[in-house]
Amino acid sequence: MNLYYELLRYPVFSMKEVKLFYSNERTARIALEKLIKDNTVYKIRNGLYTCRSGENGGPVANRFQIASAINESSFVSHHTAFEYYGITDQVFYDVYVSSNSRFHDFEFDGYRYHFIKSRISKGISNVQLSGGIRITDKERTIIDSLRDINLIAGLEEVLECVRSMRFIDEKKMLDYLAAYNKMFLYQKVGFVFSLYKEELGISNEFIAECKKHVGNSKRYISNGIVYGVYSRDWKLIYPRNIKEMKNGIIEDANI
Repeated sequence: MNLYYELLRYPVFSMKEVKLFYSNERTARIALEKLIKDNTVYKIRNGLYTCRSGENGGPVANRFQIASAINESSFVSHHTAFEYYGITDQVFYDVYVSSNSRFHDFEFDGYRYHFIKSRISKGISNVQLSGGIRITDKERTIIDSLRDINLIAGLEEVLECVRSMRFIDEKKMLDYLAAYNKMFLYQKVGFVFSLYKEELGISNEFIAECKKHVGNSKRYISNGIVYGVYSRDWKLIYPRNIKEMKNGIIEDANI
């Protein structure tokens, strides 16, 4: 038996998979350590491994497969999910991973993996024939990115991703909004989709439903707005000429 070729069946694996080929854990661990020493297996983090590719010498597993295998509940989310769907052509070297269980951020193969606490259980897809990728669907990716807009990609990048979307399922969006049940999130989602209503084919009913959940609090849509305009409908302060944002530059404006 050649252990390396057996492990190639798993883009990401742990000792659980290695022990399938040995009668005891000690022998399995020695065999794995030899592969690591020979540089035919890479250690991703404690307890998580991938084989070395015979084609290019890099890891067999990609960042999406690694993110999905960190623990039993981990899945690709936020801007990293946009990257998977091909919504953005900008590659981040930060990989955003949502999970029910906390893990320490770590680096592997030039990428840094960041833990984000998952707050709802809906909108997670198991991608068939992908080597184990679990990821938020497009609708939840939008909701999560707007929810955490100050923590991850920022307003300009999120808006760029949203307006590149097509065939958005409004029922899913409303389902995820109801699961989060946050007025500020309804404000942001309703405002952004009212901006791109025509381009994205968003219905009046969807906008009206978001508006029902807007409270009385006046808020900034994101941090770092020096000059802003106030939307009375959504009770949000947003950058002037928001649809023409380029490289974070906004023309002067009066509130």
